Amino acid sequence: MKKYTLIGPFKQILTMAGLPLKGALSDEQLPILENGGIIMVDEKIHAVGSYPEIQTEANRLNAENIHIQTNMVCLPGLIDAHTHICFGGSRANDYALRNSGKTYLEIAKAGGGIWDTVTETRKAATSSLIAGVKTRADRHLTRGVTTIEVKSGYGLSVQEELKMLRAIALANEQCQSDLIPTCLAAHMVPKDYNGTADDYLLEISTSLFPILKKENLSHRIDAFVEEGAFSPASIAAYFDMAKAMGFDITVHADQFSTGGSAVAVKYDAISADHLEASTEKEIQLLAKSNVVATALPGASMGLGCNYAPARRLLDAGAALAIASDWNPGSAPMGNLLVQAAVLGSFEKLTNTEVLSGITFRAATALNLKDRGTLKTGLLADLVAFPTNDYREIFYQQGMMPPSLVCKKGKLVMDI
Repeated sequence: MKKYTLIGPFKQILTMAGLPLKGALSDEQLPILENGGIIMVDEKIHAVGSYPEIQTEANRLNAENIHIQTNMVCLPGLIDAHTHICFGGSRANDYALRNSGKTYLEIAKAGGGIWDTVTETRKAATSSLIAGVKTRADRHLTRGVTTIEVKSGYGLSVQEELKMLRAIALANEQCQSDLIPTCLAAHMVPKDYNGTADDYLLEISTSLFPILKKENLSHRIDAFVEEGAFSPASIAAYFDMAKAMGFDITVHADQFSTGGSAVAVKYDAISADHLEASTEKEIQLLAKSNVVATALPGASMGLGCNYAPARRLLDAGAALAIASDWNPGSAPMGNLLVQAAVLGSFEKLTNTEVLSGITFRAATALNLKDRGTLKTGLLADLVAFPTNDYREIFYQQGMMPPSLVCKKGKLVMDI
């Protein structure tokens, strides 16, 4: 038997419906429903509309009523399309070294960086990894993030990557949020690997990819295309194999040097993430493609480097998502709202562009068509903030926490 639930009235509902996927957005384009309500049926949205009208429909359906007694602004559950929250250890030393003047690559060559986290993650028991993912995902949920992409990439062998991806799958069973796993076995060539980069990629693609399919551990393959990691030429056969097997492609692109975004476009990737080093050439390339450009302001804040050229990407016609890059090295903060607000200030993004980047455009960056907007038939993932004006959310620069979170029609947080 279907269960119907009415929630409202909300002072404002930002459905995010009807906005274009690509290009710049003005705040005048933002659809705002005043004094609105939402009827949820099981895990999905049944109807969105003005509260008096929706209340009549709810009565007809004998719906339960979650009555909102204070001013709140409701919007789709937030989506973090790029994280590395499955890891062991800490990189506080890296952070101190960076602030003393050492570069990311210098720290990596001295034994820090990604390899330090690989070492600690390999030492960690699966139960420890599961607990860490759940703790971080639960913290994200209290901040309104109901869908979280989670990468592997700190195992860097067939068995250790499997350990990570199985831990992510088990954590997903324990979390109220949805975890979207991504295989990032091509994060770097492991220092203890006895062979070339090409040998490593061949081993991963031939030995790991079939297991990912068999155990349904990930539908997404990522690679770090960068100096010190994998070149555009070396990653070609790897992505060829991934595409042939039906995986979605995403790329760590243009973080310190260019080349990755061209790879993303060549392979019709779902997204190209980072883009801090992108020039006008890469901006135009991405804008003319279907690849979502995902900015990671947390990495810029953690490394003290330029932000991705979000304003220029939007003005060129690209689709822009915004994600946290939450990881132990370059982006340890993990607060999506704060980072999105800061990116908006530095890149002069409208509220509508920022909101789109963490809702429906972020959903597209994960190839998810069932969330990101509030409309009939989509998942009933919603978050509400204690204000009567949506502009306060980013005016407070991420320091206004949500007061209500619903995940798949269930109230998972209500302050």
